[in-house]
Amino acid sequence: MERTDFKHIHLIATGGSIMHNLALALHDKGIQVTGSDDEIYEPAKSRLAAAGILPAQEGWFPEKLDSKPDAVILGMHARADNPELLRAQELGIPVYSFPDFIYELSKNKQRIVIGGSHGKTSITSIIMHVLQHCGRLFDYAVGAQLQGFDRMVKLTEEAPIIIIEGDEYLSDPIKRVPKFHLYHHHIGVISGISWDHINVFPTQENYRDQFRIFAEMTPKAGTLIYNQDDEQVQLVAVPRNPADIAYIGYTVHPHSIVNGKTILHTKKEGDVEIPLFGEHNLRNISAAKEVCKKIGIKAHDFYEALKTFKGAAKRLEKLGENSSTVIFRDFAHAPSKVKATTEAMKTQYPQRKLVACVELHTFSSLNKNFLPQYAGALNKADTPIVFFSPKTVEHKRMEMLSEDDLRSAFGNPNLQIFTDSTALLEHLKGMDWQNANLLLMSSGTYQNLDLEALKKAVL
Repeated sequence: MERTDFKHIHLIATGGSIMHNLALALHDKGIQVTGSDDEIYEPAKSRLAAAGILPAQEGWFPEKLDSKPDAVILGMHARADNPELLRAQELGIPVYSFPDFIYELSKNKQRIVIGGSHGKTSITSIIMHVLQHCGRLFDYAVGAQLQGFDRMVKLTEEAPIIIIEGDEYLSDPIKRVPKFHLYHHHIGVISGISWDHINVFPTQENYRDQFRIFAEMTPKAGTLIYNQDDEQVQLVAVPRNPADIAYIGYTVHPHSIVNGKTILHTKKEGDVEIPLFGEHNLRNISAAKEVCKKIGIKAHDFYEALKTFKGAAKRLEKLGENSSTVIFRDFAHAPSKVKATTEAMKTQYPQRKLVACVELHTFSSLNKNFLPQYAGALNKADTPIVFFSPKTVEHKRMEMLSEDDLRSAFGNPNLQIFTDSTALLEHLKGMDWQNANLLLMSSGTYQNLDLEALKKAVL
């Protein structure tokens, strides 16, 4: 079936963050979109309703497949025994995972895939911001809502390129291969490798191997752009047939920090002040610059665009500030991300105390065998705090953590530990915030911590 033949597509697990964005993108193309999910939360619920494609009721209804849509897209949230999936297989309807389908609709485009344990959202968003600034036509699929973009997915017939955030997590409950293996990149990026997803990749070697496969998928005349300072990346970004493939290493962009401001030093554009900060972001900028250079963006245009780039949501996102305090939140939750973000804050504001909080929320971060990966991650903080919800541990059916487990794993005797969001809020509200900064790191919500009340008390 040619991609232009899709007239009706059904999405199983349509309420997911990326899946509902795909549903909206397909609806925009004039394709009939139906879908199902057992749980649909905001903002997906309102966005699907506004487009007229919100399922009438939550749950799985195999009879929806009796109209024989042209294709079914299977979200990772669904299970292999999903009733609608079984019905689609029974009827012989083509079933795609999200990455399979993105590839299907972008076979005739230049595919740029940004992979890595950390930094891939920021690199992707920088590239997209630059292309938008330059008026370039492009499609995209990214795992976060980015400033300046209404959707997380855009699919058109006209765009010659597509920018894809290449997640290493599994594509779907059937195929169970990393998503970024299925996009078949022309230009690939590996931003860093730091063991994650212990529930899927039980060893560091097994996890690293997924990036080796990605690197080796770089085609003839393709390009692999990689973080040359990362030892794990160096093990997989080994030049093969260098006459056929361009291997481009990158490092931290030359810079200085003046009065809490980051100044980039460039060869032709002089000094450029930017809103971003942190060594990890200065590497992300270098990676994005190499990608943009490969697709014809001039250095002058790249740096002009960068001046107005404020970062991706929840990536060192400033929640508020006054003359002596600033509050940032960050999506950081994996050990390498927590360490990099904490160090970035302390380097940017060396004269201020740093209160750094991290919520342990994911399967990996709550796993006792994985916890030692956090050793030293909060050492740059003057007040290191760890929060986790015992209910989350119970829900994931994992062994309960003790304070001794956490202090031993983080290797920090000053570590403060909280398991109740109200207690954490009251503790933070009662601290002295004169000449001190607050950093909140999590992929969750700290059990719905009241950020407005916190901001009001701190600032």
